[in-house]
Parts: sequence; structure tokens; C-alpha cells
Amino acid sequence: MLRLKDLTLVGSRKELSSLPEGKLLINTINAHSYNTARKDALFAEALTKGDCLIPDGASIIKACRWIGAKSQPTERIAGWDLFAFEMQRLNEKGGRCMFMGSSPKVLELIVERAKTVYPHIEVITYSPPYKPVFTDEDNAAIVKAINTANPDLLWIGMTAPKQEKWTYTHWDKLDIHCHVGTIGAVFDFFAGTVRRAPLWWQRHSLEWLYRLISEPKRMWRRYLVGNALFLWNVGKEKLSMK
Repeated sequence: MLRLKDLTLVGSRKELSSLPEGKLLINTINAHSYNTARKDALFAEALTKGDCLIPDGASIIKACRWIGAKSQPTERIAGWDLFAFEMQRLNEKGGRCMFMGSSPKVLELIVERAKTVYPHIEVITYSPPYKPVFTDEDNAAIVKAINTANPDLLWIGMTAPKQEKWTYTHWDKLDIHCHVGTIGAVFDFFAGTVRRAPLWWQRHSLEWLYRLISEPKRMWRRYLVGNALFLWNVGKEKLSMK
């Protein structure tokens, strides 16, 4: 079972510049993924055995302090922060970035926006079949597409926990040399198909509330039920440490 107290987390945005080069699996964790990983063993394994784990949520930061976790991150690092940092760094030297996941429409919008925002990056995309479970043939095609592209940066976007579990279980088959980030929602943010919360909401740790207000039918269970479950799970961790 995943335990927050045992996780090794990236402590701040500044530490992103210290990540080693080469093949590196970077995942994020927030209240929702923490809850999910508590009951999904493969997802928990994917998060704990990746190379880097980023605290994408103020709730994670506060919970680490409250329970006295091994890692004490000082600030939230959103998936968007990782995306912006890695893309800017690649743009400065030039290279190839691959977006694997999402729909052809979203990927087309990503390609068009990247031409303006990151003109020195060649963008390659791959839209996998829209289905709950991929066949062996689907998986082989995705791996082949990634290896053929041989990107300098790879983003996987299929929503959690699918994206993390897929990347982790196929990691050894990916013959690549780059950083790999699992950042599903960022695909839509960058494409403009979903609006990210304004800066005021982000700075006050209320991005979750903005998403709840914007998409109540889709997000109410994740945030209303999920936040309560997060407090319960963290509370149990706290008690178990006494």
C-alpha cells in the first residue's frame, strides 16, 4: 500500500534543473492519485518506482508536514510547471518532442500552438485507440511509434492512473534517451480545450475548486468525496505512526 510518509518527492521547482539527463520517468502525485494508489497496487508501484515524483497539490505539501513524512517539499509543482520547464529547456537547444495520448483534435491544436510558443521544437504526436484496455497489438504499435520517433522529450497523456501504469509496464520496451512525463490534463491546457484556473486561484491553492466549479458533473466526486477520503487516509497514516 502506498504511504505518503515513505515517498521521495521533488522538493521545489528549482530542483527540476538538477534532474539527471537521459531516460527518466517523472510522475506527479496529488490527493486524487494518492487515494487511487492506496487501492491500486500497480498504480502505487508505478508511482514509487518511477525515477521522480512531483507533488502536484497543496494538500500533499501540507499532509507531508502534518505527518512528518520523509520528504518535506516546500512548494507545489504542478504538471504544468514540469511541462513549461522541460519545454523551455528543449526549445533553447532545439530538439524533438513527442505527445502520446489524447485525441487527434487535441494533438492537432498542440502542434499548431507549439509552432508559435516553442518554434525550435519539432513536435510529433500519436493518438492511441480510445478504449479502456489496449490490446497487445495496440501496445506494440504505441511502443513502435515512440521508439521510431526517438524523441528528446516525451509526454504521456491518457489520464491517471492509466498513463502511469502504461508507461511503467512498458518502460523496458521504450528504447529512448529522454525525460518522460505523465501529464494528462496538461495536453488539454496547452491545446486550449480546457481552461486552466487563473493565477489567483492557483496561488491560493484553489485550482481544484476552479475545476469543480467549471465541470461540476465530472469533478464533484473527485473533489468532494475525494478530498474527504484524502483527509481520512492521511489521518490513518498519522495514527499509524504513533
